[in-house]
Amino acid sequence: MWRCKACPSVLPSRSQILKHYRVKHRYYGNNNRFPCVYVSCPCTFKTWNALLIHLNRFHVTKTSHQSKSCIFRCQLCPCKDLVSESYYWAHINAHLNKNEVVTCMFLDCNFQTNIYGTFKSHWRRKHTYYSVTDFKPEIVTSTTFVSLESTQNTSDDEIGEAYSDAQPDCSVYAPNDLPNVIEQTFAAALLKLEHLTHVPSTAINDVLLELHHLTSSLSSSHTDGVLVDIFQKHKLQVDRAIIEEITTSLCTGNPINKAIEKGGPLSSTYQRKQYYKANFNIVEPVECILDAKEKKTFQYVPILESLQVLLNRKDIVDKLVCSHETQRETETAKLIVYKCFRDGLHCKQNSLLSGQELRVSIALYVDDFEVCNPLGTSRKTHKLCAVYWVLSNLPPGSHSSLSSIYLAILCKTDNVKTYGYDKVLEPLLHDLRSLEVDGIVVPQLGTSLKGTVQTIAADNLGAHGLAGFVENFSGTYFCGFCTATASDIASNEVRAGTFSLKTKEIHETYVRTALDSGSSCFGVKRACPLTKALSHFNVISGYPPDIAHNLFEGIGPVEIAHCLTFIISKKYITLEDINNSILHFPYKWTDKTNKPHILPQNLSHRKTIGGNAHENWYLLRLLTFIIGPKIPEHDPAWQVLLDLKQIVELVVAPVHNDESIAYLESKISDHRQRYQEDSPNNRLRPKHHYIEHYPQLIRFFGPLVGL
Repeated sequence: MWRCKACPSVLPSRSQILKHYRVKHRYYGNNNRFPCVYVSCPCTFKTWNALLIHLNRFHVTKTSHQSKSCIFRCQLCPCKDLVSESYYWAHINAHLNKNEVVTCMFLDCNFQTNIYGTFKSHWRRKHTYYSVTDFKPEIVTSTTFVSLESTQNTSDDEIGEAYSDAQPDCSVYAPNDLPNVIEQTFAAALLKLEHLTHVPSTAINDVLLELHHLTSSLSSSHTDGVLVDIFQKHKLQVDRAIIEEITTSLCTGNPINKAIEKGGPLSSTYQRKQYYKANFNIVEPVECILDAKEKKTFQYVPILESLQVLLNRKDIVDKLVCSHETQRETETAKLIVYKCFRDGLHCKQNSLLSGQELRVSIALYVDDFEVCNPLGTSRKTHKLCAVYWVLSNLPPGSHSSLSSIYLAILCKTDNVKTYGYDKVLEPLLHDLRSLEVDGIVVPQLGTSLKGTVQTIAADNLGAHGLAGFVENFSGTYFCGFCTATASDIASNEVRAGTFSLKTKEIHETYVRTALDSGSSCFGVKRACPLTKALSHFNVISGYPPDIAHNLFEGIGPVEIAHCLTFIISKKYITLEDINNSILHFPYKWTDKTNKPHILPQNLSHRKTIGGNAHENWYLLRLLTFIIGPKIPEHDPAWQVLLDLKQIVELVVAPVHNDESIAYLESKISDHRQRYQEDSPNNRLRPKHHYIEHYPQLIRFFGPLVGL
């Protein structure tokens, strides 16, 4: 029996006294500390982890185990003779690997999940220290209970490693199904090699050929020798013909060997593709014809089929439901906080997405890319336009993962310009209309969910081309958010209210005028194809700004080059010193991957530092540490850079409220004034004007970094 040092409680085991301390006496601070659970030990500890380390070092109980003292029963299948705890955990692991829902097996705990990582985290948090008596009665069928103190004395990491290393229990599968399971697992590994690590299919064919040779001829000789040694060890006289028959059966009956032998389902590139189509959830692209006579086509991956496969996964549906419930709680609390798109005014004004019911929210991404070298003779010859989509209902952070981004359309850029977005997007818009009107059946929820397109992410050129705006940013009307002209942005700020924001009604008027006159009206040339096809999408609320090109590849490199040129001219520091500081700065973690490049020698002539978005972002963030001590604090050019740094930090913030938005608005205004005073000869660019819209756009779209 174990007596508590803080209260009169008496408990039967060390695991329960630890749990008692954890729940009833969770003290922290200088005076209230965790005491050691052993009466003869006077040690006390400031933190819970310190107590656990002390117990593992100085009070390790060595308890002998009887391997068959406890018989475990599975709650999910008929297995009821799992003779040890390790077998039981391996058996449960096999169920989780098949995405089956597992209920927590400990007393007074009804936690359920079908995800291995989630269950492992729950086990570590709630049931790190336990004995066999803590299992539910229907789990342990033996009447003899032996304390598992040696397991309880291991650390969390050791327990997690033991659990993760447990192999799936073969008793979960029927004997006839096991070869198919092995074959599919091996096929999935080959699929990852080919499409995730980009190993060529010809290389995989060579590896499989060598592997088949090893598993047939060489393995057969080795197996023959092993069998002879085993029989001789046990003094068994077995006929040589029987040994050869056993050897042949073991080698030829191997599921992997059968799959990769000549004519097998995984032996060649063609056979593997056919196998993937038959056994995995493959959504094949459809070839759509633009012009049959000219043989102009494009590829479309049906979004409804892809969405159906995605929503058949219970873990995805659980995340959708959890995210929706969290959002409803936030809305009920009436907190004015901007964490995602649903907190913005545009979503709240959307009759389909703003309701209390769960909806499917789709975000599209449109971009062009070069297949060949963009600097050679093949420049623009094979340029492709791609349309991707993501499920916006997933929690923040999921949208930037490549595994969460799905292809919808792939078409040559020249064909897009020739036939227009209306023709190219026609099959996609047909499926999206069906999603708005009829919805998609979700078996996990037993109902159908409707949805629509939330936003379209694109660079400025792509967004204007798809939205129907003018694609000439040096013209009179270049802004898709307001009616500002190129001559007005130098003398008027957005916050002053001089420029009227475009609304849905005003935009429709501009579209009609442009169609009637045959020329653009306030920067509008034609209607957006998505606005024409979808009832719950509007061009005004569907195109968020492009912070990567506006900030990090737009005004950022230009202003950094301008300010550093002034700083170098004042001889506070030389260009060589700046480049040496950039090269030798102690970058850590992701900074090493995205560390900024050195500045060009003709910095003042180029008037930009170049670089990609991440490099410029990191340079601006670390510039105060790299060269800050050498620059006078009140230097005007340095103040411009510090203002730009604060603007960037506010723009990429994942959470906003009214105070942070108001502060961002004031910083943009201060930066504009300082930049114009410091360089009166440099005119403001259209991207300076776009950034002045950001405070209001955050209220409309939520945090811009999430889009």
